[in-house]
Amino acid sequence: MVLLALMQANSAVLDVEANCNAVDNAARAAAAAGAAVLLTPELFPVGYAPLRVREELDPARLPAIRRALSDVARRNGIALVYSLPAVTGDGRWQITSTLVDQEGAELLTYAKVHLFGAEERKAFSPAAEPPAVVDFHGIRTSMVICYDVEFPEAVRAAAVRGAELLLVPTALSQGFDSVPQVLLRARALESQLTVAYANHSGAEDGCEFLGGSVIAGPDGSLLAAAGAAPELLFAEVSAAAAREARDEVPYLRERRPDLYGEWDSSTY
Repeated sequence: MVLLALMQANSAVLDVEANCNAVDNAARAAAAAGAAVLLTPELFPVGYAPLRVREELDPARLPAIRRALSDVARRNGIALVYSLPAVTGDGRWQITSTLVDQEGAELLTYAKVHLFGAEERKAFSPAAEPPAVVDFHGIRTSMVICYDVEFPEAVRAAAVRGAELLLVPTALSQGFDSVPQVLLRARALESQLTVAYANHSGAEDGCEFLGGSVIAGPDGSLLAAAGAAPELLFAEVSAAAAREARDEVPYLRERRPDLYGEWDSSTY
């Protein structure tokens, strides 16, 4: 068993110091509670405001921000998932997430494949790489970001690569309550892995966030859920839970991807 902590909080747009301090405080509290990893929301260190971030954030600052977040993990002795913009070698801006261990060493990175809304699509470019999987405290762990999790193909891509835990930084506004309340639990159940979904709360740059962060088990059960306010959630997660769910109902083993490929290419 691993104790997972999830940070739901309000970020200050482009106030990197304040936001990193908030992550530091959450990491300290999570570590004191015995958590092995802290999951934070999408773009939390810079705030979720795609156009402002693209226009006003100097990308030369990003390496220092990453170092500061690695220092948070190392100082508090807890692994950390953070989300930041990244600039590719050919100049494209992407939304990424990174898992660092308790020493601040990078274990896993992911770049967002499905961009949501006009502002994200104007500010960022979509990635194309599938979610990778890494062993974390004996649990096969992967990541996607926000809108990605609303596509069953994205979560299944992690599951068929062996993921037993899916970490999801998100920035979900009010009015989409069914995503954490219904869809996240369905994703966890159909791919038989634990899904942890960390959202913002409050208002940022005119956007009212839902809160409502959740941790759902591989049987679709609700392990933890937040309200609308800032909150630190905890849940115990394990590889055994995913394996037991997959043994009971073998969704992954009984897939027929060759057939689905034919269906996708059919013309109706």
